[in-house]
Amino acid sequence: MARKLLLTLLIAALLLTSPAAEATGVSVSIDGKPLAGSFIAGDTTMVPLRSFCQSLSPSCSVYWDAVARIAYVSADGLELTAACGSEYIVANGRYIYVGQNNYISREGVFMLPVRALAKAFDAAVHWDAATRSVSLTAGSGAIEHGSEFYAEDAVYWLARIISAEAQGEPLRGQIAVGNVVMNRANSPDYPNTIYKVIFDRRGGVQFTPVANKTIYNEPAPISVIAAKLVLDGADTAGDCMYFLNEEQSTSFWILENCSYVMTIGNHSFYV
Repeated sequence: MARKLLLTLLIAALLLTSPAAEATGVSVSIDGKPLAGSFIAGDTTMVPLRSFCQSLSPSCSVYWDAVARIAYVSADGLELTAACGSEYIVANGRYIYVGQNNYISREGVFMLPVRALAKAFDAAVHWDAATRSVSLTAGSGAIEHGSEFYAEDAVYWLARIISAEAQGEPLRGQIAVGNVVMNRANSPDYPNTIYKVIFDRRGGVQFTPVANKTIYNEPAPISVIAAKLVLDGADTAGDCMYFLNEEQSTSFWILENCSYVMTIGNHSFYV
């Protein structure tokens, strides 16, 4: 029994710890002052949450709930919450995507992507590939509040189409569905609003939930979060304009006319 418990704890620790083999050095500075303890994991510059926040806002407070593994940051005009292992952070009611780049380092430091934290503090980020350095310049000190940033109609309909199409899918997959809708809204080949894209009937109904009326169902809470993440720039689908659940689909036009890009959960995505 003890051996099983030890193995479980070891696996959990590995999942929440950055692999040293994948981490490489990087120089990070904030308004010209160096920030220690940063590194690159994959293609993402990771910075220590506490020292990063206090460098941008020396008077801010950072409280770490060791039991819940959640960090609470309070700065001038900014309230930020970051839960260890979560795929997003929340800053002033805004949802900022971090994906799997959210963990405790082997040194016991809570690490997050530099661009996500910089966005929360309204700081500008410059990456110099030649010197492998990141320089940040302080901005207003706090991101615009979600109550002002998110358009109610956009959240309303984007959350409903995400929930109706992808409820139960991984968050990354729900974001990708939202990306497809936004890609269409930004394309000259489709209507220019989320609502009009969803209810577009040129060439037939574009989305099954419109036909079966599930588009009007109350969205799952995680789908509302996914919608806000998409509206705040989260992108897991790139340029994809179509998606398909092959096991449930009755039309295979996408398979015959589009180029496959990737699969997330039960959905395949195409351009």
